[in-house]
Amino acid sequence: MQLEDVQRVTVLGAGNMGHGIAEVAALAGYDVSLRDIKEEFVQDGYDQIEWSLGKLAEKDRIDDDEAEAALDRVETFVDLEDSLADADVVVEVVPEKMAIKKDVYDEVVEYAPEEAVFVTNTSSLSITELSEVTDRPERFCGMHFFNPPVRMDLVEVISGRHTSEDTLELIEGLAESMGKTPVRVRKDSPGFIVNRILVPLMNEAAWIVESGDADIETVDSTTKFDMGLPMGSFELADQVGIDVGYHVLEYMHEVLGEAYRPCPLLVEKVEAEELGKKTGKGFYDYENGGAQIPSDAIDADVRKRLLAVMANEVAGLVGNDVADPRAIDRAVMLGAGFPDGPAKLADSEGLDDLVDVLDDLHEETGEARYEATDYLREAAEAGGFHDGDRAGDGEDGDDALAAYDTLNVTVEGRVGHVEIDRPHRMNTISGELLDELPDAVDRLDDDDEVRAILLSGAGDRAFSAGADVQSMAAGGVEPLTAVELSRRGQRAFGKLEDSDKPVVAAIDGYCLGGGMELATAADLRVASERSEFGQPEHDLGLMPGWGGTQRLARIVGEGRAKEIIFTADRYEPETLEGYGFVNDVVPDDELDERARELVEQLAAGPPIAQKYTKRTIHAGRTDGEAGLEVEAMGFGHVMNTDDLIEGVTAFMGDGDPEFEGK
Repeated sequence: MQLEDVQRVTVLGAGNMGHGIAEVAALAGYDVSLRDIKEEFVQDGYDQIEWSLGKLAEKDRIDDDEAEAALDRVETFVDLEDSLADADVVVEVVPEKMAIKKDVYDEVVEYAPEEAVFVTNTSSLSITELSEVTDRPERFCGMHFFNPPVRMDLVEVISGRHTSEDTLELIEGLAESMGKTPVRVRKDSPGFIVNRILVPLMNEAAWIVESGDADIETVDSTTKFDMGLPMGSFELADQVGIDVGYHVLEYMHEVLGEAYRPCPLLVEKVEAEELGKKTGKGFYDYENGGAQIPSDAIDADVRKRLLAVMANEVAGLVGNDVADPRAIDRAVMLGAGFPDGPAKLADSEGLDDLVDVLDDLHEETGEARYEATDYLREAAEAGGFHDGDRAGDGEDGDDALAAYDTLNVTVEGRVGHVEIDRPHRMNTISGELLDELPDAVDRLDDDDEVRAILLSGAGDRAFSAGADVQSMAAGGVEPLTAVELSRRGQRAFGKLEDSDKPVVAAIDGYCLGGGMELATAADLRVASERSEFGQPEHDLGLMPGWGGTQRLARIVGEGRAKEIIFTADRYEPETLEGYGFVNDVVPDDELDERARELVEQLAAGPPIAQKYTKRTIHAGRTDGEAGLEVEAMGFGHVMNTDDLIEGVTAFMGDGDPEFEGK
C-alpha cells in the first residue's frame, strides 16, 4: 500500500489519545471511523473533537470551514465490524495492558480488510508480541503519538521484529501528512526512545530522595533551573500521572531486569492513590498551591547523577541499535520539551565524568542501575555521542550546513534557506543558536551561487517566540554575563543585517521578543495572517537586548518603536504592515509560496547592485552625507559591470536579464 492509497483511518478507542488522533487524521483530510465499546464513550470523544476544532478556529489556527469539514469526516461506531469496513490503516488506542490489546486484535483480524495496516499507540509494550497475534505481522508497527496529539509534533514509529520497511515508510509518511515529525525506532525495545529516557530519570529522582541524598525541592530545582528542563522531575511525574510512569517502569523491570526496579517512593504513591494532578495530590499538593519549586536550591551532585543515568540510557539505546544519538535527541526535544537532547546534554557535561559518577555509585551501592554500559565507555573514549558530528567538521559546505543542531540550512538554486529548528521550544533562541546562526550566514555569504537568504521557523506555531529564557538563565545570570549575552545576540543578528545578500523573513505564528528582534535584521518581512508580534520584555522587567531598540526604531520610527516596546502589547500582522514593519500579509496557506516567490525574485536580481544598495542605505542611517558618498562610489562601480550591460541589453530586447554578478 502506498500513502496515496490511504483514504480511511479507523481509530479504536475514543479516550483522550483516541479522539485526539482521530482529530489529527481528520484535519489531514482522511476519513475517520472512531470506535469505542459504548455509545457514551464514542459520543464523548466526538464532542471533544468538536470542542477542540472550535478552539482551533477561535485561535485562527484553522478557519471555520476547515473545522466543519474535519468534523464531517469523522464517523462514530460501536460495532467493531462496521468501524473496520474500508479501513486502510487501523490505529489501536485501547488501555495500556497487553492482554486487553491482544483481545482487541483477536477480533480485529476477523473483520479488517486484507490490505489494512495495523498500528498500535502503545507507549512501551512490545510491538513484536502484539504483531504476532495478527495475521499480518509484517504490516504491523508502533505509532506512538504524544499527548495531546493535536499539539505535540512527535510520533515515534516503532519497528517490530517482523515489520517490513514498506510499512515503516508508509506510517512515517502518514505521520508527516498529519503535520507530525516521525522519529524511527529501529528495534522493539521497552519504552522506545522518550519513555526509555524519562521513566528511568523519574525513577532515579525518586531514588535520590528515597536515599536521603536530597529532597524533592532540590531535585526539581536542579532539573528545572540548572539542567534547563521544562519541568522538575517530580513536577513532571505529577503532570503525567505517577501511575503512568510507574506502570511503564514495571514493564521495563519485567523485560530489562533489576536496573529498572521501581523506587519504593513511587510504589507508595501509587498504592496511596496519590497520583499527581489528576488526584489533587502527588509529590505536590494541588489543593494547596501545587508545585512551588525554588530556583536557588540547585545541587551539582544531583545534576551529575541524573545526567549519568540519562547518558547510560542513551548508550543503551544506541548500543542496541534502537536509535542513533541524533534521533534520540530529536525525539526527546519534541516529545518532552528538553532544550537540548539527552545525548547532547551528556556530551556537554563530559562522558568521562559521567562514567566516573556511575562507577562510584555502583561501587558504593552495588545497584544494577549504576552499571555503565559498554557503549557508554566506548562513547566516552571516542569523545562523546556526537563526536565529529558538529557544524564545521565536514570538509565541504554541504556537510557543514547539514550538521547544525538548532538550524536547518539548505541551498536550493540561488536561495539559501535558514530555518530555526526548535519547534519543541516554539523556535525560541538559545545560546547555541546564537553561535550557529553567524556561522551559517557566513557560509551562505561565502557561497557565490547563493544570491538571497530566506529565514523562517520550523512548524506553523512560531517563527520564534523569543529567547529561551529558561535554558539561558539556568543557574542564574550575572550582570556581566548578561552584557555578553546581549552582545552575542547583537552580533549574531547583525550578521543577517550586514550580509550583502537580500534577506527575507517568512513569519508564521508567534514573532515575539528576541524573535521579533531577529526579524528586524531581515531586509523584508512576509507574514501569515495568523502571526502575532510583540516585544513583551517590559512585562518581564527586561528590555530588548539583541538590537531591538535600534533596528525597530529605524524601521517603524521612534514613536512607533517606543509604543511597541513600552506597552509590551501583542500586534496583528495587518497593524504592523500599516506601521511599515511587515511588507506583505498573506493567507496562512500561501506564506511559503509567497516568501519563496519573493526571495527567488531577489535572487534573480543584480548581486553587485544589490550589495551596494544595501550598504548605501545602511551607511546613510546616521550620516546622510556619508550615505550619499557611498551611493556615488557604488553607482560608479556598478556602471562598470557586465550586469549593467546584461540589464540594458535585456531591457532593449524586452527580455529577462540573467545577472551573473560580474
